[in-house]
Amino acid sequence: MILSCQNISKSFGTTEVLKNASFHIEAHEKAALIGINGAGKSTMLKIIMRDMSADEGEVVLAKDTSIGYLSQHQDIKGARSIYEEVLSARQNLIEMEAKIRSLETQMKNASQRKLEKLMADYTRLNQSFEMHNGYAYRSEVTGVLKGLGFEESEFTKLVSTLSGGQKTRVALGKLLITKPDIILLDEPTNHLDMASINWLETYLINYPGAVLIVSHDRYFLDRVVTKVIEIDGGKVLSFEGNYHSYSEKKALIRHAAMNAYLNQQQEIKHQEEVIEKLKSFNREKSIKRAESREKMLDKIDRLDKPSQVRDDMHIELTPQITSGNDVLHVEHLSKSFGCERLFSDINFDIKRQERVALIGNNGTGKTTILKILNQIVLPDEGKFALGSKVQIGYYDQEHHVLHMEKTVFEEISDTYPDLNNTMIRNVLAAFLFTGEDVFKPIKSLSGGERGRVSLAKLMLSKANFLILDEPTNHLDIVSKEILENALSNYTGTVLYVSHDRYFINQTATRIIELTNGQLVNYIGNYDYYREKRELLTKAYAPKSEDETTASSTAADSKTDWKKQKQEQAEQRKLENEIKKCESQVEELEIKNDKLDKEMSRPEVSTNVTRCIELSKEKDMIAKELEKLYDRWEKLSEKKETI
Repeated sequence: MILSCQNISKSFGTTEVLKNASFHIEAHEKAALIGINGAGKSTMLKIIMRDMSADEGEVVLAKDTSIGYLSQHQDIKGARSIYEEVLSARQNLIEMEAKIRSLETQMKNASQRKLEKLMADYTRLNQSFEMHNGYAYRSEVTGVLKGLGFEESEFTKLVSTLSGGQKTRVALGKLLITKPDIILLDEPTNHLDMASINWLETYLINYPGAVLIVSHDRYFLDRVVTKVIEIDGGKVLSFEGNYHSYSEKKALIRHAAMNAYLNQQQEIKHQEEVIEKLKSFNREKSIKRAESREKMLDKIDRLDKPSQVRDDMHIELTPQITSGNDVLHVEHLSKSFGCERLFSDINFDIKRQERVALIGNNGTGKTTILKILNQIVLPDEGKFALGSKVQIGYYDQEHHVLHMEKTVFEEISDTYPDLNNTMIRNVLAAFLFTGEDVFKPIKSLSGGERGRVSLAKLMLSKANFLILDEPTNHLDIVSKEILENALSNYTGTVLYVSHDRYFINQTATRIIELTNGQLVNYIGNYDYYREKRELLTKAYAPKSEDETTASSTAADSKTDWKKQKQEQAEQRKLENEIKKCESQVEELEIKNDKLDKEMSRPEVSTNVTRCIELSKEKDMIAKELEKLYDRWEKLSEKKETI
C-alpha cells in the first residue's frame, strides 16, 4: 500500500463535503476518483497534498514515497521556454551532466595522484547518470511534449505567453518527466485533443508508479483505471475494475439499497397503521400492545434513502417542425487564417435524423466549420445550403450566444418573450437554477452553469438541426448521461464537435474526421472509427512528402466521399446479411438434428408413413441448406472484395 486515506472528514460552513472517507491505493495501481460536480474530489486531492487540512482523519504515505500533483488550473510564470520549463524537472540530471563534463576537463590536466580520485568520481557519477536514464532524458522531454500535442516549432515559445490550457499541458509534461511514485491528476484530459489523450492513456497504462485520476472522461477511465473510488453524499466506496464495471456494479447496489429502503418504509407504515388501530380500540390491553409495538418501532435502525441517479435535470429536445430529408449540403469549403490553411475543398452532406460527430486534432478547423455554418465566420471559398424547413439551434462552447450583462432569467425571457414568469422558472428549474440563482448575472457563472443556460435556450428553440460545439465541456458524468439520452431520443438532426469519445460512442450514427486538411467519413460510432481509422485515412487522406501526389490524392478524396459512404454502407449491409444467413443455417441444422432423433425412436422407425414424411422434410432442409451455404460463400467473397 502506497497511500491510505483514513476517516477523512471535511466541512465548509454547514456543508459536510466528506464524511469519514477511507480508501487506499496500492503501488502501481491506476485508480479513478469520481463523483458529481461539488462532491469533493478536488478537495480530497488537496487534502492528500497537504494543501488543505482535513477536519478529521489522516493521510498516510508509504515511507520514502514521492508524490506529484496536477491541479486543474496552472499559472506557470517565468522567462523559460516550453522546452526549458519541462526540462527543468530533470535538474538533478542537468547538474550531474555538467559535473561529468567538468570532471572530463579536469582529468585532462590532472596529476597522476589527483587523476585516480577524479576517475573514481567520474565512474561513480557516470553509473548514477546512466542508471537514471541520463543519456536519454532530453529525447524523453521531446517525446513527452510531442505526445501532449506540442510541435517542435513551439518548443521555444515562452511559457508566459501561453494560454491556460497550454500551461496545463506544460505542467503535465513536467510532472510526467519527474516520474514520482504516485501521480494525482485533476482533469488531465481537459486541454488535450484526441491524439494526445490516446498518447496519455498509453503512457499511464505503462507507468511504473501509482496514479489517482479525477476525470469525467469515461472512455479514458475505461482504458486506464483498474479501480474506481466514488464520492457520493460525502461517503466513499471503492470498486474493482474500470468505469464500465463500476457503472454496472453501482446500478446493482443502488437497486438493492432502494429495495431495502422501500421494504423497510413499507414495514414501518404497516406497523404505524397497526399501532393506530390498536389505540383506536381504547382498551387497556390494546393500548399496551400498541405501546409495545411503538417501542419496537423506535429501536429500528432506519435506513437513509439511497441517492439515486440524478433525475432533477430534465432535457427534452423536441423539433417544432420536421425538416426535409436533405438537411445540409456543403461543397468546396476552404478556410485559412493568414498563411495557415486549415482545410480546403471540403464536401459533405447530412441527412435528416443523422447524428454526426465532427472530430480531429486541435487546430484543424472543426469549430471554424461550425461557425461558418452559423454565419459567424465567412469561408474563403465554397458554399453551403440548408434543406427545406431546416431550423438551426446552436450551442457554442465559448457561449457567445449568451449575453454576459444579462441575468439567467433575462437571458431566457428576452429570447422567448412569449413565456410567462412561471414557465421560465420551470424551465430554469429543470436545469438546476432555482430561487435566487435565476437572478445571477451570466458573467458570474461557472463554465458548467453557462453550459446549462445554453442548453436551456436550445431546448426552448424547438430547432430541428442542432449544431453543438463541445456540449459536454464542464458537465459532470451524470449530466453527460442525461444529455446523451436526450440526443439519442431526439428526432431531429445533430452535427457536433466533441473530444468526449464515450459521448461520441453513445450518440453518433456517423463520424467525419478532419485530418490532413480533408474529411474522412465513418458510418458508425467511435468504436467503429477506431477500428477503421488507419485503413480509411490511408485511402482517403494520406500524408505525403510529394506535394503533387498529395494534391492529387486530396482532389480524389474531395469527390469520393459519397462513394466512400456507399462502400461502408454496403459492407455493413453485407455483414448483416451474412449474420442472417448464418442464423438460418443454424436453425435448419438444429431442426435436422431433431428429425434424426425423431426417426431413431423405435415407434417411429417402424412406422413407414411417418418415416416417409420425415425423410421428405429432411430432403427439403438439405436443399435449403445447400442454397444457404452457396449464398454464404458468395456474400463472404463479396465482402472480401469490398
